[in-house]
Amino acid sequence: MRLDKWLKVSRLIKRRTVANEACDNQRISANGRPVKASYEVKPGDVLELRFGERVTRVEVLAVTDNVGKNDAPALYRELG
Repeated sequence: MRLDKWLKVSRLIKRRTVANEACDNQRISANGRPVKASYEVKPGDVLELRFGERVTRVEVLAVTDNVGKNDAPALYRELG
């Protein structure tokens, strides 16, 4: 699954267009390197999201097309 779509499905970012812009501005890296929105997300990837002063690191646990609001946090684990 594309990175921008996964970020939207996991609800780490509300809209796919915002996720796309974050990737274009190199605010998101996977496994230590900046990636584009078309990056294929796989379980085990470590993503780092940078927004201003806040940095969020998560490990991808699952990749699913559709998931309910309550189940979205099960797609990733925060690494702190």
